[in-house]
Amino acid sequence: IHEAGHGLYELHSPERLEYTPLRGGASLGVHESQSRLWENLVGRSESFWKWAFPQLREVFPRQTGGYSSRDYFEAVNRVRPTLIRVEADEVTYSLHVILRFEIENALMEGEIRAKDVPRMWREKMRESLGVEVPDDARGCLQDIHWSDGLVGYFPTYVLGNLIASDLWLLIAKAIPDIDAQMSRGQFGPLLDWLKTNVYDHAARYEPEVLVNKVLGHGVIIEPFVEYLQKKYSKLYDVDWT
Repeated sequence: IHEAGHGLYELHSPERLEYTPLRGGASLGVHESQSRLWENLVGRSESFWKWAFPQLREVFPRQTGGYSSRDYFEAVNRVRPTLIRVEADEVTYSLHVILRFEIENALMEGEIRAKDVPRMWREKMRESLGVEVPDDARGCLQDIHWSDGLVGYFPTYVLGNLIASDLWLLIAKAIPDIDAQMSRGQFGPLLDWLKTNVYDHAARYEPEVLVNKVLGHGVIIEPFVEYLQKKYSKLYDVDWT
């Protein structure tokens, strides 16, 4: 679902901008807002699983026997410290990104050398998540980004989280029955809203300008924090506010 979010953004870049520098996404951060929106705001929602679970059960009757859509919703939203970033829940995910960003900064500032990364990684995983890293395969070598030269990429995931949760506030106002629609497998109105308000702009605006144009303000953290508090207070029956 995450990669499909990227694909939808690219797929609905206006044809009139094809073969120009203005086609595609406005920035990596905006791009990740779409992957994270579809992955989490849609794919980890209870409404989505009300629609998806009966279909899953048809294909895998033995494996899903005895479970309900609510069980699956709770399972994909289980909060726990993990070694692997791409397996992390929404609450702890950003800690993985912060860890990588701090290591990148230390490397760029010359405070550490590449050989120091495994040690620093283990220390920060222990400090941030209380997790002991057993080996580098599940530690500093788990992502392809650094080996691919993508230093500085990781913060775009958190920017994506922040923008996505803020977009969802507008989506909920524009489509008041969005949850009911998703529970019926109706994602067309959501896609149409994103096409009109995000995808159709492609790369015609600088990312800051686009975010201000769509949201009415710059990137802020409050909608994301409120989203997590509301969702997980209810899931875990705690008052996180």
